Amino acid sequence: MIFELSTNAALYLILGSLTIAFGSFVILWVVSRVIQGVVLRAGVNKGAARTVRDVMFLIWLVTAVSGVATFTGLASEFTALTISGIGGLTISLALQNTIQNIISGFLLFRDGAIRVDDEISCGGTKGKVVRMALRNTWIRTDDGKIAIIGNTTLTSGPLTNYSATERLNKKITT
Repeated sequence: MIFELSTNAALYLILGSLTIAFGSFVILWVVSRVIQGVVLRAGVNKGAARTVRDVMFLIWLVTAVSGVATFTGLASEFTALTISGIGGLTISLALQNTIQNIISGFLLFRDGAIRVDDEISCGGTKGKVVRMALRNTWIRTDDGKIAIIGNTTLTSGPLTNYSATERLNKKITT
């Protein structure tokens, strides 16, 4: 089926589509920068910050395509919501453990419960934190081995931080 658009209608569709794409990009870019700032301030490596940026790019891409398809009439709102919902459900189920670890990692960074160089113990593993990432934390045990523990395990506890008593006591009293 071929249809013709007037110049004004075509211009309206193009400008509207660009507005949706650019507007959603700006919003998700700002959110991405805030999350990256928190992650970098927590002392996480730049690779984790790039991961945040990449995930936000994928979210923007899905949002922009759904928005433009709905705006231009290529898909109804119901169809766009259904497809995005099914896609989101599929991704969330496939990445459930990863997402849990990332959220737990973000909460660990925000709370400041542990930092690199802290002496901690969790679930029978005791040692010094040598690397923190969004999904896991690396601990060098007393015998020199590296234990990689998922952040969900750390937040589930019990977690004991031996070297940050003073820092954490200040958080409790304020």
